[in-house]
Amino acid sequence: MPHTINFDVNCPKCGKSLMDAYTTLLGKPSIKISIETENGKGTLRLCSIYDCYTHQADVEIRPKEIVKFYCPSCNENLSSEVKCEVCEAPMVSFKLEIGGKVNICSRRGCKNHSVNFVDLSSALDMFYHKYGYGQDPEI
Repeated sequence: MPHTINFDVNCPKCGKSLMDAYTTLLGKPSIKISIETENGKGTLRLCSIYDCYTHQADVEIRPKEIVKFYCPSCNENLSSEVKCEVCEAPMVSFKLEIGGKVNICSRRGCKNHSVNFVDLSSALDMFYHKYGYGQDPEI
């Protein structure tokens, strides 16, 4: 049975956790972000499972709309100067607890995203420990 990989992320500005254990998506804590759309301000919860696009928002996000992302703790804008290679919208960065960052496109419907690790060896060790890879299930 394949493992799903979920990421715990923090705000890259203040370092506080963006994880919301009280609101889960697909059985995992969601990533809670404050957002601003053409229809107003609200809260967006993203699935923390890698390659999952499930989300919940309490404000309407129109198709192809560019959303502004903010940390719910420090209210800093999380958009970066880096533009999406697919649609040219600003990329949004989250700090990985295991070191590195996750980047997602701010345009609704664009699935461009990336994960970058500071130290791949350490990140893999943490994955192996967290998900039990390489361990004998009989032990």
